Amino acid sequence: MNLSILQTAPIDTIDVQQHLEALTEKLSTTPVTILLEELIDKAISFGMKVLAALIIYMIGAWLIRKIKNMVGRIFERKKTDAAISSFVQSILSISLTVLLIIITIGAVGIDTTSIAALLAGGGMAIGLALNGTVQNFAGGIMIIAFKPFKSGDYIEAQGYEGTVAEVNIVNTKLNTVDNKSVIIPNGALFNGTINNFSDKDIRRLDWTVAVEYGAEVQETKEVLMSLLKSDIRILNTVKGAPADPFVALSELSDSSVKFVMRGWVASSDYWNVKFAINERIYEELPKNGIRFPFPQMDIHVHQN
Repeated sequence: MNLSILQTAPIDTIDVQQHLEALTEKLSTTPVTILLEELIDKAISFGMKVLAALIIYMIGAWLIRKIKNMVGRIFERKKTDAAISSFVQSILSISLTVLLIIITIGAVGIDTTSIAALLAGGGMAIGLALNGTVQNFAGGIMIIAFKPFKSGDYIEAQGYEGTVAEVNIVNTKLNTVDNKSVIIPNGALFNGTINNFSDKDIRRLDWTVAVEYGAEVQETKEVLMSLLKSDIRILNTVKGAPADPFVALSELSDSSVKFVMRGWVASSDYWNVKFAINERIYEELPKNGIRFPFPQMDIHVHQN
């Protein structure tokens, strides 16, 4: 005889009182030896399921560790960024562990359909609640993967300029030149325009110098060129620059004649050279009789 009464429909589909009465009657009419035999059989059967579940879990945990280590070695061989490697390994480990737990629970004999549905519903709810965070998270992965900039680079993005202090998985921190910290979400950062001033070893400096009408063109060009060549930080083609220093008359405006000056410098010297040449222009041009203009307007009065 078996205790088939114990394997009835779910409790929410039967009358509780009837269930208890039937169970009491069965226990009172069944000999103790038979009850013990059936209980022992059930215990052995359940114990075997638990043992099988434990074996499945231990083998699964061992396989998860092996897979995680294998993925880590693959990333190491490909020299993948440590942040991406750690993140992918963590996500993979968590996903496989959840799957292993569901399989283990199913091996014991528990219906896992409701558990899977609960996990799916919870995941959807969390995804909707963290929609913006997920976008920033994805942006962080793309930034780490494609490396449009790195820590220490000076960039312009989302209306801000500064040195990249930290690149986290959901945001990037900039230190501005006036010592403010700006935190930009990675979703907007990666999808926007990024101007990386530190990506190249050398940069071109441009100056526009306005002088008054009447200044001798060739003399002005020679003075400006001498300023460029006198600064050893300004490079030429011999020192690896794409072009030699350059001076030319660029525009005849309303109140001035404008000359353009161009020179290549190391990115680290950019601002120092720019400010130094500005000072030299202001000091040397008047010494050579070249004067700076001021706005002028001719007014003609006609009397009738």
